[in-house]
Amino acid sequence: MRFYLWKIAVLVFFVMGLQACGGDDPTPTPPKSKEEIATEALTGSGTQTWVLSGGGKVTRDGTDVSSQYATFELTLISAPSKTYTSKNSNDLFDANGTWAFAGTNFDKITLSGSKPAATREMSFTQSGSNLKLVFSIPAPGARVNAVAGDYVFDLVKK
Repeated sequence: MRFYLWKIAVLVFFVMGLQACGGDDPTPTPPKSKEEIATEALTGSGTQTWVLSGGGKVTRDGTDVSSQYATFELTLISAPSKTYTSKNSNDLFDANGTWAFAGTNFDKITLSGSKPAATREMSFTQSGSNLKLVFSIPAPGARVNAVAGDYVFDLVKK
C-alpha cells in the first residue's frame, strides 16, 4: 500500500510539473508604454470627441464662461496620425490641425494652428468619461487680450 501511494505522489508531482512549465501558452502581451496609455486616455480606441454639453464646464480666470462654449466639441484622433478638429470654440481653437505630447511625461499636449490656444501647453487629466484641459493664454497683444487668461475646460465624452 505504501509503495502504491508513493507511486501516485510521484505521478501527481510529475503531472503538476509539466503543467507549470506552460507548454503551449501564448507569449504574454507586453505592458503598454506611458505614451500608449496617455494616447488612449485622449483618443479611446483611436478617435474620441469631447464636449461641454452633458456636464462640462469652462472657466477663465476662475469665472464660469461655459455659455460662450455651450456647443464646443474637440475631437482627438490618434491614427494614422495625431490630428484634431474643434467646433464652436468661440475663435479660441483652430477648426483642425495636429496635436502632440509636450515632453516625455505624457500629461500635456499642444495643438497646432494660429488661434490663441494653439501651441500652448495644455495639461490634461482623464478620469472615466471626463477630460480636463488646463492652459493659459498670455496677453501680449490687443487681439489676444480679449481671450487672455487661465482656462480650465472640463469636458465629457460624446
